[in-house]
Amino acid sequence: MLTPEKHGEMTPVCSNFHNTIEFIGRRWMGVIVYTLMSGPKRFHEIAASIPGISDRLLTERLNELVNEGLVTKTQLASSSKKVEYELTQKGLALKDVIIAIRNWTEQCGRFNHSD
Repeated sequence: MLTPEKHGEMTPVCSNFHNTIEFIGRRWMGVIVYTLMSGPKRFHEIAASIPGISDRLLTERLNELVNEGLVTKTQLASSSKKVEYELTQKGLALKDVIIAIRNWTEQCGRFNHSD
């Protein structure tokens, strides 16, 4: 894949960049990261702050974030079934990116797309 650069030259897109953009751009992924930026949360707290996400999809996305090392999943001592999710240092490094996207949308208005 080629990308435009200064002076009209085209350069190849780094596969790491491409994979990262595709990963963060997955449905609900950025919103989940945004929700966790304010601190650790339990599953139901994350679900309550993201209207429209299904439990199944939230579980899937959280597992992907854990597998990529962006989020930790910690079992709480109070119950064997209660867990808490928190951004790792690697996940927190996305904060500036997520805030920049939020600021861009506030300046430019709603982003409309069609499938």
